[in-house]
Amino acid sequence: MADPGDTKAVLHDYLRSAREALLWKLDGLTEREARLPRTATGNNLLGVVKHCLNVEAGYFGPTFGREFPTPEDLVPEEAFEQDPQADWYAREDETKEGLIDLYRRVAVFADTTIEQLPLDAPGRVPWWQPGRQTVTLHQIILHVTCDLARHAGHADIMREQHDSTIGLRPGSTNIPDDHDWPAYVTKLTSIADRFA
Repeated sequence: MADPGDTKAVLHDYLRSAREALLWKLDGLTEREARLPRTATGNNLLGVVKHCLNVEAGYFGPTFGREFPTPEDLVPEEAFEQDPQADWYAREDETKEGLIDLYRRVAVFADTTIEQLPLDAPGRVPWWQPGRQTVTLHQIILHVTCDLARHAGHADIMREQHDSTIGLRPGSTNIPDDHDWPAYVTKLTSIADRFA
């Protein structure tokens, strides 16, 4: 746990926590289960991970004048011209383990940016609107952490729908143990039905 007085360390801990929560949602899944669309717009667990690793590589790389050591492993900007969802699914030549490994390498890259720069280090996000492109490392850590937490929440729901695996991390679900979930769902349905 970071020293509460060390703002950068605290922010970095939250980013790492969101990243690990997201990756945990792939534990024990087969290739098919990880790739299978779970929503009407095609959201899938492996795609969320691929999207997030590309987000981190972008925000902690080019924004601060750094390039990921193997840029060919990332989704190139031109890919979005043909497929605007290019970073939201694993291609046939990509694997679950390969993308998890890539995310871990991106994490080391992102962590290095955070460790080497002060919170007030200036950066520029070229894909943001003109007039809003100038940022600091502090802003980007917050922005990426919020983005990852949002997508980890998506992954929570998709994984629960798949096999009822729930919670923040292994061994710490943040959900009451031995709760009568069917009775709870019936109760909530009954309350909702009063508004039909």
